[in-house]
Amino acid sequence: MYINLATNYLPSEIIPNSYFLDKNGMDEETIIRKSGIKTRVRAAEGENTNTMALEAVQAGLEKLPYNIKDIDLIIGATYSPYDTVGTLAHVVQQKYEIDNAIVFSISSACSSFLNAVEIVEGYFATGKASKALVVNSEHNWAYVNEDDPISAHLWGDGASAVFISKERFSEKDHEIIEINTEGHAHIGRGPGGVCLKPFDGGIIMPDGRDVFYNAITFMSEKTDTILKNNGYNVDNLDYLIPHQANIRIINVIAETLKFPLEKVVINMVELGNTGAASSSIGYSQVFDQMKKDELAVVTVFGGGYSSGAMLVRA
Repeated sequence: MYINLATNYLPSEIIPNSYFLDKNGMDEETIIRKSGIKTRVRAAEGENTNTMALEAVQAGLEKLPYNIKDIDLIIGATYSPYDTVGTLAHVVQQKYEIDNAIVFSISSACSSFLNAVEIVEGYFATGKASKALVVNSEHNWAYVNEDDPISAHLWGDGASAVFISKERFSEKDHEIIEINTEGHAHIGRGPGGVCLKPFDGGIIMPDGRDVFYNAITFMSEKTDTILKNNGYNVDNLDYLIPHQANIRIINVIAETLKFPLEKVVINMVELGNTGAASSSIGYSQVFDQMKKDELAVVTVFGGGYSSGAMLVRA
């Protein structure tokens, strides 16, 4: 499989840490110490999960090496939907009149991006599709309880679009060497670690400590394993693109792997935790700058729990 293009859309509204002092008593110093977040982005009035998804796709049209109507598989990935029936995948099909495409959306919390790509791999393997679009979008602020001192300050909004083909289209394509995902609902707090119950408190993190420990464990292990599976080690890695939940998690993962922090893609300091879109946004931010034969690992951990890793070569 080959990634032909990766793009993103980020809302223009920036929310500083000072916003939360009157909301839940969290001050600037505490937020930075606990999460590393200095600002986060929030969807404007009239924006939602679907509109941001469309913007992310639109951002890639001029660079896409084939007609978007040639796509035969569209997978949406989100845990913060605007519409649970007319999903982000369906609005993309409608907007661009993509005939004869298989279309659906999935949710596995912050692992959703890699789960979607792994599903693409299955459709390609069975010959049911040859060009796919994975569109990720999160509107966390639609579900945030701003009075929550535990997690209200963590969240950001944003979207990305990743175009994938079974065969190589150009020298700019990135090859997906391996991808794998795994569920861990039986470990620790499992589905109780992070919750989004629209009618019962919105998005909350009842046990951040358990999430913290397991995120470090699984993202580190998944990165190490996928490199070794393919004859590489961490010294061969040029980019590490982790899920963007907490700077302390990212720092410990880099330390555990003995990987230089300056080669880790980090966007959550400015964007906040953009959920399932965070790792794909990070990947899209370095897609064009990756040189031929450079390696990147995208590694994720999601509430529920779930994890995954993807190894790509430019």
